[in-house]
Amino acid sequence: MLWVLITLELVTFGVALIALAVSSRENPELYHQSRLQLNTTFGALNTLFLLTSGYFMAKTVQKVKENNVKKAVFYNKLAMLGGLLFLFLKSIEYYEKIEHGLTIGYNTFFSFYWLLTGFHVIHVLVGLGILFFMYLGLRKIKDNPNVFNIEAGAAFWHMCDLIWLLLFPMLYLIL
Repeated sequence: MLWVLITLELVTFGVALIALAVSSRENPELYHQSRLQLNTTFGALNTLFLLTSGYFMAKTVQKVKENNVKKAVFYNKLAMLGGLLFLFLKSIEYYEKIEHGLTIGYNTFFSFYWLLTGFHVIHVLVGLGILFFMYLGLRKIKDNPNVFNIEAGAAFWHMCDLIWLLLFPMLYLIL
């Protein structure tokens, strides 16, 4: 069931990104000028935060499979930290956009920006919730954790990484 959910989420984001690309062809100058108002450094740092977090999530799974729960808990905390750093930086970016009046109704580009990144933020929040419950579960047991549950949580977290790897270039670099 998890893979059905992940597939549906990727299709949803994919359709939205195609709509963004098509819409950008109708008014390329507007999209280009709007994109220039995004902070590419923030976007790149957020990419680094999520990719690093994904790496630590993969290490969590590896340590669970090795039955090294203590190390799994450690890597799980680092994965959560990456997600929290992403949200912190995204919050600063959102604040700056709102301060400059670049809200969802400003123009078509920013409508896409807010909807796509906002929907992604919701996924990151859900993913962090999953990682937190994973952390609580790992802390309770000393050995033989349920690898399936850890891998399922990791799959959702990696989906968040993948979606951002599609959003970042489309919003911050290409248009």
